[in-house]
Amino acid sequence: MSEPLKAVVLAAGKGTRLRTEGVDLPKVLRLANGAPLLKYVLDALSFLPKQDIVLVVGYEGEKVRAAFPGYPHAHQCPQLGTGHAVQCAQSALEGYEGDILICCGDMPLLGRAAYEKLWETHRREGNVCTLMAGVANEPLPYGRIIRDEKGGFARIVEDKDCTEEERAVTELNAGVYIFNSTELWRALTTLRPNNAQGEYYLTDAPQWLRSQGKQVGVCAACTPTEMLGVNTPEQLAEVEEILKERGRAE
Repeated sequence: MSEPLKAVVLAAGKGTRLRTEGVDLPKVLRLANGAPLLKYVLDALSFLPKQDIVLVVGYEGEKVRAAFPGYPHAHQCPQLGTGHAVQCAQSALEGYEGDILICCGDMPLLGRAAYEKLWETHRREGNVCTLMAGVANEPLPYGRIIRDEKGGFARIVEDKDCTEEERAVTELNAGVYIFNSTELWRALTTLRPNNAQGEYYLTDAPQWLRSQGKQVGVCAACTPTEMLGVNTPEQLAEVEEILKERGRAE
């Protein structure tokens, strides 16, 4: 693909709920099937050169940088949400005017094909923002993608904020996006920490862009399994077992 694309990988988390085992590592360096979570993400993004992938680090960021040398980085401190994390990466992308893929460093099951499908959809539809979605019939604690009366993107509603009707929606936000860089930086200036956590949520950016008449799309590029992130020892064990099964199948 000839159009420019760079990536921002959110990798600043401490992983507090993973620390019950006494392992003193940033979340993205926790091992699953013998490799750090972040390695799987970077392997899936290997269609981009290292210099085009910005790692947003935070807790013990020097360990992340040492484990993955050669990648540009930005530092997020304090950690004030996903929107704030992307804001921290802006200086590392100064002067760049292409598309920006934003993803999470703790989602090791999401494969290269899903990222590439998201990019292809973004380009084909001419969107300023395209969200990656997964469709799941079982209840999962992810934000729901709400459509408007014409079937277009309307907004994201977090699981804890869903009405009964919204909770029945099966199209889930995977937390992976591609933005036009100019529109992304504009949208980030509008974010406000008007929530219980006092954080700046990236999920507010697509809805704001839509309110400005910009084209926002959704691409159901991944499976419910690929959407799995790691926040607890139980989730780490689940992801590790899936990775082992994949290895046995290859």
